[in-house]
Order: sequence, then C-alpha cells, then structure tokens
Amino acid sequence: MLPDSLTTAEWEKKIGSQIKALRLLKNMEQAKVAAQSGVSVTALKNLEAGRSTIKTLIKVLRVYDRESWLTTLAPSISISPLQMLTKKTPRLRARGKRKDPVDQTD
Repeated sequence: MLPDSLTTAEWEKKIGSQIKALRLLKNMEQAKVAAQSGVSVTALKNLEAGRSTIKTLIKVLRVYDRESWLTTLAPSISISPLQMLTKKTPRLRARGKRKDPVDQTD
C-alpha cells in the first residue's frame, strides 16, 4: 500500500508508532517524557497508540527536539514562479499629463 493511500486511522497509528520508536531510541520512560512535555502519561500512551490531539503531539515533539517535523506539515507559503511571471514590474516614476490629441479633421 502506498503512503498516500493510507486511511486516517492508519496515519494516526503510523505517527504514533514513530513517536514511540523515537522515545525508545532516546531511551526515555513514558513518565519522564510526559512530565517534561506537560502532558499526562495517559495522553502520551494515547499518542503512541495513534489516539491523540495535535496539542499533545506538539508538546511531545518539543521534548524530543523534533519541532522541525511540524514545518514539513505546514510549510511557509511562498509566491509561485507562475505568479512571478505574471506580476508586473512596479512603476518607478509618475507619468506626466498627456497632451490632448490635435483635432485633425478639416
């Protein structure tokens, strides 16, 4: 199954298992991570099981020093190259008054 064809529940479990793997890689106990992040142990267990809130995810990612994960979820909006092509250059000076066309009808 391709990653972009995962269901919401599958994504939640995948992210939860990655959070748990990160905790185990750092050799940290759930109680310590929970205390440092300001969430309950139950909230951390729910996060690792794929049943949590974004608020808990952000707090735990800060403890793991992985806030950079969040920038990949919400990248900064920039101007697209196509918009730059269609954008007119700003005027540098004002144009003087146009002269009235001379009536050349005889």
